[in-house]
Amino acid sequence: MVGVGIDVAGIARFGLALQRSPGLADRLFTPRERALPSGTPRGTASLAARFAAKEALAKALGAPSGLRWHDAEVRTGPTGRPSLRVTGTVAAAAARHGIGAWHLSLTHDADVASAVVLATA
Repeated sequence: MVGVGIDVAGIARFGLALQRSPGLADRLFTPRERALPSGTPRGTASLAARFAAKEALAKALGAPSGLRWHDAEVRTGPTGRPSLRVTGTVAAAAARHGIGAWHLSLTHDADVASAVVLATA
């Protein structure tokens, strides 16, 4: 294991931030991530979990400066298992640390979304 990161996000607070700042979703999420139904409680919870995943990923990398939000994307496989796709600044930081694989777990319940990211060689 090269690094581990964990993060939590308040779902209601995150939803309010998205409403107050219309461009926030565009800055944080890729077009594929923004395609989730963010206007629904489940969609907002999913986006909050994805935000937590990006924060957890940064922590697993040691929180270097210069990472771009769009260079990390949370994807969902056919079985519902989440995964990370990294490009650009995030892929470069991962390469510097010798990271060859990412492991991701997401959850949301009540008003909290959380994510754990493991970075392995």
